[in-house]
Amino acid sequence: MKITVVGAGNVGATCAEYLAQKELAEEVILVDIKEGLSEGKALDIWQTASVNRYNTKVIGAGNDYSKTKDSEIVVITAGLPRKPGMSRDDLISTNAVIVKSVTENVVKYSPDAILLVVSNPLDVMTYAAYLTSKKDTSKVFGMAGILDTARFSAFLATELNVSPLDIQTQILGGHGDTMVPLPRYTTVAGIPVTQLIAKDKLNAIIERTKVGGGEIVKLLGTSAWYAPGAAAVQMVEAIVRDQKRIFPCCAYLTGQYGLHDIYLGVPVKLGKNGIEQIIELEMNNEEKELLNNSANAVKTVMKVLDDMKII
Repeated sequence: MKITVVGAGNVGATCAEYLAQKELAEEVILVDIKEGLSEGKALDIWQTASVNRYNTKVIGAGNDYSKTKDSEIVVITAGLPRKPGMSRDDLISTNAVIVKSVTENVVKYSPDAILLVVSNPLDVMTYAAYLTSKKDTSKVFGMAGILDTARFSAFLATELNVSPLDIQTQILGGHGDTMVPLPRYTTVAGIPVTQLIAKDKLNAIIERTKVGGGEIVKLLGTSAWYAPGAAAVQMVEAIVRDQKRIFPCCAYLTGQYGLHDIYLGVPVKLGKNGIEQIIELEMNNEEKELLNNSANAVKTVMKVLDDMKII
């Protein structure tokens, strides 16, 4: 198996490293438009193979997409990272052009590949990849909810002084400030989180989760990379190993949750065929309203992309 990661920046390189360490493919191809970047990072990662005990070969392809030929999965991380004071939506015009070009090149050499989008603004860049690739929506989806739930779980684990491994949660909606964490679907070793933490503290953690990416941007001066890279790899692993994992992912909705023609974060079953099922949770009126508000925010940005007529 061959897996390609497009974009050798912090997220892409971290993703390539984790893919290699988990031995999810015989080859991981790293692509980047910047001369020498993918080659240098791939070489550096490959030189850890004997230390970290794996056999996956990591290859830097520069900007030569012919080397990605017959990839079964392509992870798209290419695009400008967020800077302090910049929202995800500010990135749309620049990154849409990048994602369009990347997708065209990917599909040219790997027409059957599953496309996993990580570039921001996530929901709209996934939409851009779908429009460009003209592939079935089960094969084009985005990484968002896994990262968001990972942040939510980390904050809860710290507050409760428990292992994050025991925390299960769901976050729906757009990848950004309008995301919809669902406390009713959040448990610690099967115990509802509402029984373990005061409502005001839980609400504070929910609000922190919503701006979790922005918090890191303020601290680092750029976007996060360890958690996003790991989240993308968890999705790839579910596909490669046909695990049928239930994850919140950015998927195309055709009536689910009462929403149509939109990419939005919802729980899905991930396996060898990509998204094999979209799962509809029972939601109360408050949760439905929050999800609809998030969907409206995403649709607004999707319309901005449509109006640009880039694709």
